Amino acid sequence: MLVKNAILDRIKAGEISLIFRRWKRPGVKAGGTQMTQRGILGIDLVEIVAESKITAADAKAAGYDSKKELFATMPPASDELEIYRIDVHWVGEDPRKALRVADKLSKKELDEIVEKLRKLDQNSQRGNWTQLYLQMIHDQPNTHAAILAEQLGLDIPHFKPWVRKLKALGLTESLRPGYRLSPRGQKVLNVLIQKHEQ
Repeated sequence: MLVKNAILDRIKAGEISLIFRRWKRPGVKAGGTQMTQRGILGIDLVEIVAESKITAADAKAAGYDSKKELFATMPPASDELEIYRIDVHWVGEDPRKALRVADKLSKKELDEIVEKLRKLDQNSQRGNWTQLYLQMIHDQPNTHAAILAEQLGLDIPHFKPWVRKLKALGLTESLRPGYRLSPRGQKVLNVLIQKHEQ
């Protein structure tokens, strides 16, 4: 579920507690969370609701002045699409941000990260890709994902999910365009290079 920054900021401020979407099937699950570009969004309730049951108060809770304004943001009604009401709350900042700058790592912590990367390599049909990706991002910061993907013979949809695995460990951060290694990622890459040279 894509949510604009302006809406996320208002959810964080407590001004918005509802999101409405027209979907063929729900894009989120109640009780779950969603990582967004601003932080973590909590999903409290996901239910189908008839358009006639949406009130002016609901529209206001979703950040709109009227039902008309709310409906204007949605795709036209159709037999294939249902309106989903999603109750949301702000959970907190993206924990990866703190990880990125946490580069004062003990040998044990570094060994644990290296082992996680080894498992990512081991469980991949691509072989040992993690150090390759880290090195590529180190060597070509701010380079568009499409260019990096092309160098590997991939398209963006087959490239980005793998970078996200590294981002989840706090090793990379997204730029516009491209990526760069975080301080944590640089430390880990140095360790991987040293291991390779031994």
